[in-house]
Amino acid sequence: MASQSTAAATAAASRSRRLSSIFSTSTPRAKPAKPEAAPTPKAPAGEAEPKPKAGKRLRKPLRKILTRLIRERDPDKLVSGFIEASTASPRFRDRHRVYEVAVSRLASFGRHDGVTAIIDAQKPFLEASNEGFPARLVRLYGRAAMPSHAAATFRDLPPKHKTVMTFNALLSAYLDAKDFDALATAFQEIPASNPTVVPSVYSYNILISALCQKPDLSAALDVVALMEKSGLSPDIVSFNTLLNGFYSNGRMDDAENVWEMMKERNVEPNTKCYNAKLRGLIAEGKIEDAVAVIERMEKDGPKPDTVTYNELIRGYCKEGRLDEAKMVYDDLVKNECVPNQGTFHTLVPHLLEAGELDRAVNCCHEFFSRKCRVNSALIQGVVTALVAAERVEEATRIVELGRKNFYSRKRLTMPSVEENNDVEAETDSEDPNIYEEGSEEEDESGKV
Repeated sequence: MASQSTAAATAAASRSRRLSSIFSTSTPRAKPAKPEAAPTPKAPAGEAEPKPKAGKRLRKPLRKILTRLIRERDPDKLVSGFIEASTASPRFRDRHRVYEVAVSRLASFGRHDGVTAIIDAQKPFLEASNEGFPARLVRLYGRAAMPSHAAATFRDLPPKHKTVMTFNALLSAYLDAKDFDALATAFQEIPASNPTVVPSVYSYNILISALCQKPDLSAALDVVALMEKSGLSPDIVSFNTLLNGFYSNGRMDDAENVWEMMKERNVEPNTKCYNAKLRGLIAEGKIEDAVAVIERMEKDGPKPDTVTYNELIRGYCKEGRLDEAKMVYDDLVKNECVPNQGTFHTLVPHLLEAGELDRAVNCCHEFFSRKCRVNSALIQGVVTALVAAERVEEATRIVELGRKNFYSRKRLTMPSVEENNDVEAETDSEDPNIYEEGSEEEDESGKV
């Protein structure tokens, strides 16, 4: 047993040295401050600080509590209601979505104290939980852009929960908060001081993503060799991330080298690989080359998806070729792909700009019928254009459909028409937390 522990420690030290050689070639970085312990949370104004009660039961059905909390806009009520439900019900603590919504909403309100209160209230349950629960708590701090709290939470975990899963959660928290330097430091230091934490392919993919976003693409490419020296094989996510990094930074030739690396390792490219290439081609204005890529995909595979067609729609709209963009939209539907938020956010504004109001209205009915959640400002633009065209009845119908689909009355309104015929309407930015799961355009950036 002692010899195994020594071997693990030696491997961790060797890995740390190799990482240091990679990072020493990149831009010098200031070492991040040591994470501070999370401050003691404050209870919402006027309330005593809640504490978990083992024998307490929920006073309402769980479904109703979840719905109320997801729709709650008062931060104090959200915090108190969340703590009461989560400390009383193990079934509540298994519901990941409500945690993400609550933390994101509190962060959008600037209520980091509320985020801390919610997460601290979960800590009494760590010892009896499986490793997925502490990993979720660490990751949530990243969603709230509180990476030092994520680090403090990881540091204070019971020894049995200091695993590669919670380590990956901490790396992901740094990635979410875009604290790339702290992520790199954690990648070097934590496995070196905790030999039982051995980075996985997923760990290295997070590191690649961070370096691509930084961007330090040469270092990101070097991580592939580091993985292989550690006995791991880069997977399709590794290469998708690299392709997105190179294409999004205009390094087309280097991206082709990544394709060669995949071929050498017998890694079969998937649709996301080609979507990355399309994004690069369209950014360079090479739309005809992008069309050729899609035609080859339709013939030989892999099969194009919604994001594939969205990229081409975006390219045509960018060049003012709206008729071609509409044809691609028709192909998208014909090929059994489902238009999503990205599709409508790209196409509808250009339809309105071109005066194609009927087609824009059809798009509204399409995303309502598909339960595809879009920004209220997009719908408001169509409503405002209808009223300006004296098509008030149709505008009213769109607003009514918005109400039925739970769009805010504040953000989706029937505009008033002034004497000078100027149409005014509120188009505040939408709260992203009311989007349904899976409604957002697929993230092709390689983030993990």
